[in-house]
Amino acid sequence: MTDPFTSKADTKAFQLNMDRSVYGTFAEIGAGQEVARRFFAVGGASGTIAKTISAYDMAFSDAIYGACQRYVSRDRLRTMLDHEFALLVERLDAKTGSERSFFVYANTVAARSFRRHDESHGWMGLRFQKTPRSPLNEIIIHVRMFDTENLLQQEALGIVGVNLIYGAYYLGDQPEKLVASLTEDLKPGRIGIDMIRFSGPEFAGVDNRLMALRLVTDGLTQAALFRADGEVVNAADAFYKKPVLVERGSFRPVTLLTNDMLDSALTAFVAEEKLESDPPEVLMEITMRNLIVDGSLDLRDFLDRVDVLSALGRTVLISQHAEFFRLVHYLRLYTDRPIGLPLGIPALAEIFDPQYYTELEGGILEALGRLFKTGVSLYAYPWLNPQGHLVTAQDFDTHPAIRHLYAYLIEKRAIRPLENSRPELLKIRSRDVLRLIRKKNPEWKNMVPELAARVISERGLFA
Repeated sequence: MTDPFTSKADTKAFQLNMDRSVYGTFAEIGAGQEVARRFFAVGGASGTIAKTISAYDMAFSDAIYGACQRYVSRDRLRTMLDHEFALLVERLDAKTGSERSFFVYANTVAARSFRRHDESHGWMGLRFQKTPRSPLNEIIIHVRMFDTENLLQQEALGIVGVNLIYGAYYLGDQPEKLVASLTEDLKPGRIGIDMIRFSGPEFAGVDNRLMALRLVTDGLTQAALFRADGEVVNAADAFYKKPVLVERGSFRPVTLLTNDMLDSALTAFVAEEKLESDPPEVLMEITMRNLIVDGSLDLRDFLDRVDVLSALGRTVLISQHAEFFRLVHYLRLYTDRPIGLPLGIPALAEIFDPQYYTELEGGILEALGRLFKTGVSLYAYPWLNPQGHLVTAQDFDTHPAIRHLYAYLIEKRAIRPLENSRPELLKIRSRDVLRLIRKKNPEWKNMVPELAARVISERGLFA
């Protein structure tokens, strides 16, 4: 039979409409009823849609779902899913609950309009039964919309919503394929997905940290974030109006040196007068280039690193931002508060090496301007060079062409030497620790934090 539809999203919507076992509610706030509309447009929607609702007015929305501080938020999405699913079961379970798998699709979106031209984004989620009266499962995502016209944003949102519902029912046993399918039918650059979370018995084997990594590797987002407990979080919520301290590294594995670098920087960072009673978000960031081992991405190696960082209570950021100024630009999307970057002298040398900025029209001056223009401070940890000499930020020798600029940044305290470092740690290198672990030489335990050593030993990590 020839497919009568012009898009894969329409074909998926029609297939769901013809599946009489799938039935549910669409609750959409903002950007119109775009997901439900696609099911109506292809025909047969009575087979899928029990109800559609758009509580567009805030007063009506509050009357239905309760008052909230932020309408476009994960909390708002959750109250929508809670309310609508309870209502669906209350009204239909006795009549058709033994024959149909119920679902609720919900979204709350801030799209572009004649009044607002700032970032367009939204939350969407699906709570569903895989079979009639089976335990509930859930998929929640956060989307960013990059189209410059409202109608195009609505169209993109509708397609992602259809893909999400279809994926839950027909690709649930292939979560990687489900993630990749979310933007099917959309040209690159129209929609970004920077957070996804699976839960429920159907996804018991899904590691949400790997799904967050998949968003980055599939190009759906430039960065993904998760807490020490493995909970994937949205950057906009985590960084909103908060100071941020982020240490970059491979952490393969984390060592006493890298851990002390972050702790020392944190002590200096929070001592700033403008940060009193304002605790920062503290991150350890791994760039994608630091996850590539022997030319490929090793998922087991990735999880080993994250397991150790989680044991130390660290929040992990995975990003595509190789240059420091690009990382700062990403963070500035979500906060206007101070940003601190702990780093060693070798990383400082990279920042001030002109060869890394040949693709920029303004070269290194443009890169440094982007890095330091918005209240960013570098916290430089001392380093033992190959000759065994101690090098600090104050006596670090930069490229002659920018020596005066470096001195200016030191004077203005945009670059701050860390004076509370531990000299006895300076000889520790992650690659040496990794080599000792693989040789089963117990000396490595003296080079990593105690909790990290325990986790590595008990779980056989990095072996």
